[in-house]
Order: sequence, then C-alpha cells, then structure tokens
Amino acid sequence: MQGNIISWQSRFRRLAQTSKDTRLKAFYQQGVVDPFGTLAQSNFVALDFETTGLNPNKDDIVSVGIVPFNLSRICCAQAKHWLVKPSCILAEESVTLHRITHSQIEQAPDLTIVLEEILAAITGKVIVVHYQFMEKSFFHAALMARLREGIEFPVIDTMEVEKTAINKQRSWLDKLTNKAIPSLRLADCRKRYGLPYYQPHHALSDALATAELLQAQSQYCLDPATMIKDLWR
Repeated sequence: MQGNIISWQSRFRRLAQTSKDTRLKAFYQQGVVDPFGTLAQSNFVALDFETTGLNPNKDDIVSVGIVPFNLSRICCAQAKHWLVKPSCILAEESVTLHRITHSQIEQAPDLTIVLEEILAAITGKVIVVHYQFMEKSFFHAALMARLREGIEFPVIDTMEVEKTAINKQRSWLDKLTNKAIPSLRLADCRKRYGLPYYQPHHALSDALATAELLQAQSQYCLDPATMIKDLWR
C-alpha cells in the first residue's frame, strides 16, 4: 500500500511537469489530498458521467454531475451539473436512456469549455465514483480526443467497497462453489442499506446516490477511521 501512496503523489508531480494544458497542469500542481487522512476527516466529491454508450473509444460524455459531501453532510447547494456536447452522434437509445435531447445538446458547450470549472470542483477533494472504469476511462479518452492529453486521478470506488464487504460476508461454501455475488449496480447497492430509489441515468442524481452510498457504507462496512490510502484506486 505504501507504493500506491508514493505512486500517486509522485505521479502528480511528474504530470505537473509534463502536462501541456494549463488547466491540467494547475490540477496536478495542487497535488493529491493527504493519503493518511481518514474518511471521517475528509471532504469528498461524488463524480458521475452520463455517456452516449459504454465504449470510451467511440462514445463520449454528455453530462457531468458533481456533489460535495463528507460523512455527515451532503452539500446540495454546492452541487454542479453540466450538459456537454459529445463528439459523436447522439443515438436514439441514448436519448431514451438519459432523456437528454438533441436540441439540448446543440446548445451545450464542449467539454473543454467547462473543463476548468470541473477541475476546480474536484481539486483538493477525495473523488468518489461508482464503477471507476466509466469516470476514469471516459474522462481520459474525452480529453485525449480534444487536447491530445488525458487525465489521471485516484478515486474511492463505492462498487469496489461493496464488493469487498460482500466477499467478507460470504461463506466458505459460497466461495468454494463460486456462487455469484449479488448485483453491484448502484441502485441495488443502495437498496441493501435501505436508501431510497432514485431514477437512474442522470449525472447529478447518480452523483448524489453515490455520495449517500459511501455515507451508508461508512456506517455499516467501513471504519470511519480508515485512511484514504487504503481505499484509493
């Protein structure tokens, strides 16, 4: 685990030196949060993207949701939501899923226009996501396509937290027989903690749902004294 701490801190220092984009350079220059800080001491930001599909190599981001929080409070007044114009065609299935229309997208800015605002909202916070592949891969790919430079950042993944908690509770027989674990979808994870159902596939409500899920996990399966370094991915 010590190597993971060093790698993120040193990685940000190297990226700050090599980044060509002034916005990304400033983001890296701020460094990562204290890896030895605990969950109880930390300020978080839940991050969620809605996309045109599931493949970051051909699909793109259509909306971004950010919700600041800590373990005892969600700062709804500081939550932010952006619609952004994707670089690919908005398919009818995407419109049905996200309820984001072609006319809304036509009026939306490109991701690069709001990039500075997004980076400012996540700088100095512990970033929390549900299923890190989406946020990490899509953010990186979207910026590579636009700036020829991607982005890297550590996250706490509530899906991974849930998977670890479930595996700890599994019986030896379940493990021996490779019994499938319960669904790790955001709504299903929330249901196990008695959290309310939210309509999925909206970046802001999914970010809020992720924030509430980590708060619940900290009550039932995570020690609030856990250090950030032990959960970073």
